[in-house]
Amino acid sequence: MSQRPDLLPALLVILNVALVVCAGVFFYLLFGDSVMESYRNQPQAMEQRAYRLGNGGGASGAEDSEKVVDGIHVQTGLAFAEGFDIVRGTCTACHSAKLVTQNRATREGWEEMIRWMQAKQGLWDLGTNEPIILNYLAAHYAPEEVGRRANLDVEAIEWYVLELE
Repeated sequence: MSQRPDLLPALLVILNVALVVCAGVFFYLLFGDSVMESYRNQPQAMEQRAYRLGNGGGASGAEDSEKVVDGIHVQTGLAFAEGFDIVRGTCTACHSAKLVTQNRATREGWEEMIRWMQAKQGLWDLGTNEPIILNYLAAHYAPEEVGRRANLDVEAIEWYVLELE
C-alpha cells in the first residue's frame, strides 16, 4: 500500500504566510503614508508640520500662529526679538521650541550645546547664522540669578482641616 503524504502542515504554513502578507498590506494601506512621512529626513519647522497636519487651518489659524503677547511669540513661546526668525527656523526644524525655552545657559554653554547637536544629532553647520543664534539665546535664555525662594506668607494661606472618619 502507498502512503499519502500529510498535507496539513504545508497548508498551515502557506495559510500563515498568506495571513501575514494580507495583514502587512492592510496596515500599509491604513498607516503607510504617516509612517513613511515620519522616516523622511527633511527638517521642517514644528509649526509648519502642525499646520500641515490640520492644526486649525484657515485664516484665523494663520493669524494666531504669528501672535505676539508681552514680547513672547505665542505659538512657540520664544522671545520675539532680533534673531527670532532665524532661531525659530533653525531650532524648530529638529525639535520643539520648548527645548529652548526650558533651558538656560551662558553663550559658551549654548555654543557647547550646538557643538553637541552637530557631533551627536546631525545638526548642520550654522554658518553666518551661528553668531545671531548665540546672541539671541545668550540674551533671552541666560542663567537667571535666583536666590533662595521667598518666605511663605503664612497669614495669606487659606488653610483647611481634613476630616477623617
